[in-house]
Amino acid sequence: MSDAVLTLKGVCKSYNLGKPSEVNVLRGVDLSVQRGEVVALVAPSGAGKSTLLHIAGLLDTPDQGTVEIAGQDLSGAGDRQRTALRRTDIGFVYQFHHLLPEFSALENIVLPQLANGVSRSDAQAHALALLDRVGIKERASHRPAALSGGEQQRVAFCRALANRPRLLLADEPTGNLDPATSDRVFAALMELVRETGLSALIATHNLDLAARMDRQLRLEAGQLTPL
Repeated sequence: MSDAVLTLKGVCKSYNLGKPSEVNVLRGVDLSVQRGEVVALVAPSGAGKSTLLHIAGLLDTPDQGTVEIAGQDLSGAGDRQRTALRRTDIGFVYQFHHLLPEFSALENIVLPQLANGVSRSDAQAHALALLDRVGIKERASHRPAALSGGEQQRVAFCRALANRPRLLLADEPTGNLDPATSDRVFAALMELVRETGLSALIATHNLDLAARMDRQLRLEAGQLTPL
């Protein structure tokens, strides 16, 4: 029995940009991410890494191929099932933190848990524990505008893991940070991922960061190859 958390089989995706032009972004992509594995996705701009992550995260659907989460084929899943799985099984981190500016760091991590039926007291305790793991528990009451870029992204990591997902998908999660801050924030992310034992697919241009992951893949010309 496979221990894969994410499996893509023969995934194809094209976009029509006006007749007669069609862009084939993904051309039969096969990918398997095992439980506890951290995989780097390296790709030049415009190669389709965001498209691949959106399909893996059930935000988009492939033209052909299948997407499986923990062995469950979601090819025919409806919007309600896909939304439920995104809430419980998948965490997202983007290049920009996308925190809610009117809420504190703590509240940004509590809110997804409340939406998932967790009590406020339990949600706050878990949020504080996550902030403590990434070294910014003392900043819990601060709103995003009062946090540094690195602190904001650490909060975003915590929010992505708030509902204890199986899979983390990250799109250039340190791309907006200077090299020194990027290194510290990435180290905090990797520590959090290792401690929680979840799987991760992380897109990055940074080959040094990619080398610190378990496996490195390149997306080019619509296909994945080992880096």
